[in-house]
Amino acid sequence: MEHISTPKVENVKLLDRYTNKRPVNGTLYLTATHIIYVDAAGGARRETWIPHHHIFCVEKLPLSTNGCPLLIHCKNFRVAHFVIPRERDCHEVYNSLLKLSQPAKYDELYAFSYNPNPDQDERILGWKMIDLKTEFVRMGIPNEYWDLNDINREYKVCSTYPTCLVVPKGTSEATIVGSSKFRSRGRFPVLSYYFQKNNATICRCSQPLSGFSARCEEDEKMLEIISKANPSSPFMYVVDTRPKLNAMANRAAGKGYENEDNYPSIRFQFIGIENIHVMRSSLQKLLEVCELKSPSMSNFLTVLENSGWLRHIKAIMDAGVFLAKAVKDENASVLVHCSDGWDRTAQVCSLAGILLDPFYRTIKGLMVLIEKEWISLGHKFSQRCGHLDVDPKEVSPVFTQFIECLWHLMEQFPCAFEFNEKYLLEIHDHIFSCQFGNFIGNSQKEREELRIFETTHSLWPFLWCRRKEFVNPLYIPKAYETLQPNTLPFCFKFWCGMYNRFDKGMHPRQSVLDYLLEYMNRKDSLETSKTAMENASDF
Repeated sequence: MEHISTPKVENVKLLDRYTNKRPVNGTLYLTATHIIYVDAAGGARRETWIPHHHIFCVEKLPLSTNGCPLLIHCKNFRVAHFVIPRERDCHEVYNSLLKLSQPAKYDELYAFSYNPNPDQDERILGWKMIDLKTEFVRMGIPNEYWDLNDINREYKVCSTYPTCLVVPKGTSEATIVGSSKFRSRGRFPVLSYYFQKNNATICRCSQPLSGFSARCEEDEKMLEIISKANPSSPFMYVVDTRPKLNAMANRAAGKGYENEDNYPSIRFQFIGIENIHVMRSSLQKLLEVCELKSPSMSNFLTVLENSGWLRHIKAIMDAGVFLAKAVKDENASVLVHCSDGWDRTAQVCSLAGILLDPFYRTIKGLMVLIEKEWISLGHKFSQRCGHLDVDPKEVSPVFTQFIECLWHLMEQFPCAFEFNEKYLLEIHDHIFSCQFGNFIGNSQKEREELRIFETTHSLWPFLWCRRKEFVNPLYIPKAYETLQPNTLPFCFKFWCGMYNRFDKGMHPRQSVLDYLLEYMNRKDSLETSKTAMENASDF
């Protein structure tokens, strides 16, 4: 609260980019955690809440005849355009938001003060809702080829991996440690997904420190063991998700990619997904599309094409399809990496899991997948999402791209997913809100050091209690065992529901699926009332 000099401002207008409706006066409140705008015009109270951690940037525009404009761009793509009557009030609100939206320390994040339920036992139970050991058992592990291994207890082998990992059965400690020392950040190959039908697997790691000629016997042995753990195939794929030129540049710096001559049982494949800097720039260009007030069709399409955003989404989708086909159709295991194995690797391994396994297409299953591939295996959420006042070059929309790939799959397969678009948007919002502890920190080790599990709440029970809101009314549980999406260019489109969600003037404001879900809920309610009345008439 020490950052708030003006907690309340009257006669503030909130403009909308796509309506010509005359804005009304409302009241702007600044709290320790949110901006709250209240419009009580016409007797109906309407509130707009914006968490401080959603704010990406704040602009104080030149004074106009109507007042002083304050433009707020949010990480979930809301653009709030306020007009404040007095410049002094605008300046004070502006300064407050700069400090409130860019905390310097973790303990200043919302999750550490958010406490809807003081019952400590319930908080602990919430964190236990997703158990990855249970998920590995569901996959069929342990078995004769794979086993849970605690070699990374106390994070002594790799600081960004969890303490419990799945590796090939019988792999020696020397082999794992040797492979770890040869891999960037110590991120040696571990299992991501096991396909029970044919023993094929998806494993993940980081790039080798191979340079132009370096070798590591333990790493070569590790890949050989992974390959032999799948008797269905005489070879395994090693997939480098980077463009080849990027990987070659890393090789010149002493890192690089595997030499097929040193790994005789592998088939090497480059995919060509660009790095975090290209993706960040692409998103910035995409948002220019959203800010075009009255664009011509050619102008809209030109800006969209020049952003390159949909090309990047297609590249990620193509990579996920390659992995799924290798596992399902070729019976081949796949080892995936990018540079450090926590950005592009997480994207494509997650997508492959979605394509191969119907469980991950359920409300609970998506929670498990995100916990397994993103949270547990060390995606750098705090850096990539800009939770703190960090180097802006570390920020990148890696998880946003994954969520968008899911939406494209849902568009192609409307009956294959238990959840709807609202579920994706809700998860995406909370990646940035810092209301829950799941995405704070960059690894399990960091979260333990921050005492996340003792002092914050988990997002998953919060979403599970609201699961009726997220149900897809078209879902048919056994409609698809695996998914084979079409990735031709015409299958990708601009996601208005993500990037223009908060613009009231956009039409339609409610999808057909939303109407259908509301109809089904009303039907259930009427049937419940009917049953109650019939039971009452029996007495």
